[in-house]
Amino acid sequence: PDPISREPIRRDRIRRIQPGFAFIPNRFLHDGFLESLTDDERVLYLFLLVAGDRNGVSYYSVERMQTILRHSSLQILEARSALVRRDLLAFDGLRYQVLDLPEHPMPIRTRSPARTRKKCSNGSTRSNVPHCRR
Repeated sequence: PDPISREPIRRDRIRRIQPGFAFIPNRFLHDGFLESLTDDERVLYLFLLVAGDRNGVSYYSVERMQTILRHSSLQILEARSALVRRDLLAFDGLRYQVLDLPEHPMPIRTRSPARTRKKCSNGSTRSNVPHCRR
């Protein structure tokens, strides 16, 4: 079988590195980083990649990102926290910095469902019980 050609399909539309150009390292795909992220993490990471300056720094508010990304503040905050835990992003309370990729993707533990506490008619509480026994 012939190898797949690497020649451009549209020579008139070849991407050029210009001022304001953002990039994603090939390792992001080939080393499993992309696959390791949730959908919300991918959306936020891509946004911060294109929003950042040459050092990867940007400072969009959560409210502005909600409008642009059409995500809730909770989705953005949870994705931000996960990207920080995965060592892909730094956040100082105001500014974001997309970091150089770590050696390997970092798996993070997913949270187990929150234990719900129900208040019983006798005033006691019971975890994960749809109703209380008398």
